Amino acid sequence: MGFENYEVWFVTGAQLLYGGDAVIAVDAHSNEIVKGLNSSGNLPVKVIYKGTVNSAREVTDTFKAANNEEKCIGVITWMHTFSPAKMWIHGLQELKKPLLHFHTQFNKEIPWETMDMDFMNLNQSAHGDREFGHMVTRMRKNRKVVVGHWQDAEAQAKIAVWMRVSAGWADAQDMRIIRFGDQMNNVAVTDGDKVEAELRLGYHVDYYPIANLVAVLNKVTDEEIQALVATYEEEYTITEAQKKDAHFVNQVKEAARGEIALRRFLSEKGAKAFTTNFDDLAGIDQLPGLACQRLMAEGYGFGAEGDWKTAALFRTMWFMGQGLPKGCSFLEDYTLNFDGEKSAILQAHMLEVCPLIAEHKPKLEVHPLGIGGKNDPARLVFTSKQGEGVAATIIDMGNRFRLIVNKVDCIKSKELPKLPVASSLWIPQPNLEVGAAAWILAGGTHHTSFSYDLTVEYLEDYAEIAGIEMVVIDNNTTISEFKKELRMNEIYYMLNKALC
Repeated sequence: MGFENYEVWFVTGAQLLYGGDAVIAVDAHSNEIVKGLNSSGNLPVKVIYKGTVNSAREVTDTFKAANNEEKCIGVITWMHTFSPAKMWIHGLQELKKPLLHFHTQFNKEIPWETMDMDFMNLNQSAHGDREFGHMVTRMRKNRKVVVGHWQDAEAQAKIAVWMRVSAGWADAQDMRIIRFGDQMNNVAVTDGDKVEAELRLGYHVDYYPIANLVAVLNKVTDEEIQALVATYEEEYTITEAQKKDAHFVNQVKEAARGEIALRRFLSEKGAKAFTTNFDDLAGIDQLPGLACQRLMAEGYGFGAEGDWKTAALFRTMWFMGQGLPKGCSFLEDYTLNFDGEKSAILQAHMLEVCPLIAEHKPKLEVHPLGIGGKNDPARLVFTSKQGEGVAATIIDMGNRFRLIVNKVDCIKSKELPKLPVASSLWIPQPNLEVGAAAWILAGGTHHTSFSYDLTVEYLEDYAEIAGIEMVVIDNNTTISEFKKELRMNEIYYMLNKALC
């Protein structure tokens, strides 16, 4: 986890037409730009300058090396001078890593009084980047384009977003998702083509019967349980009355046993995400609500009722957002609150909502649960922070995956004295009537991966890298235009499939 083991390569395009002095100047400028980017404090991943490329062979060798370097999560290209685009063809055909085209130049302003022809020949980014950009477009190569001076914080912020997304993409390429049980109750929207998901998104989904987890659970020691319960007492609100309640104490201990076993099982299997199924709990004392909540906070992806796509997306969104302050969670649309302009959707789940989004210190509680037929489960109870965020889901459309993103406004929620769960109350943009209708028209799930920290830009970059469809629902959305977008997308992907 973290970004310290990753790097992004910076490759400068030029040519030998302008002589050796120009090559030396290009190299010096590139080194200074990379040094400036790294020292800015605005980028989460270190930039490594990989030299100036002046020929097709140099381009191809550099991009092949990027593919083979595990630490390299993406390539930034910049054309200092005019770089003939034909020399990039074979290298771009080889490149498998995410690509960012940085349209910048070394000098910030035109030196009006001193500019001569030598300066013009050397500083041709306005020319060279268009030549390079044409070839990338001609080859239908997905990439992000950032325009701005390399010292500007705004341009650096866009690069930082792409870096976080590229890191999340790299993390997803060996993502193993453990499913305890299968899909539930003939649900369609949370299932999908696992083979295509591994081909397109990197997800590898494995089924394990709950008996495998029970075997690990039975080996958890009392000492391990006591140590984890002590952690609970430090991190969550527990009343003195609860500490004296034998039933509460026993169920919290059983929850701790389940958490230890689940974490150990996932670690041993090299899994980054998992799903549960409350129809498949043989040998388990309680539905592992508390364990799921805490594991999500550590970065494990989670999806309820076998929802492996949301589990994977949560892991990726958590990974992108590492170090950002507000948090993310798995959530589910539960019930509607029609209140005019404030009409909203209550987001919750039976137990599994991540405490990273909690407004205040969560309370640890034990209550009966009518579903699952097991003993009373422990869970963290809280309401979410207020503020804007994004809710996202990936659905399988049969001939493609579609990423649906809705900007939402989380608002103050009232107390739920008879519903002891973690929850969030949000208004989907532009409002409930349009936002919910658009979500349904797009085929969106009732589960979402939610983040306060990420923006639409992150998910747009992710969809671009993955090569999947994306639709956005926000304050500019109207139902008539959204329907047109969905229809046009359908035509595009049908034609694209036919041409391929």
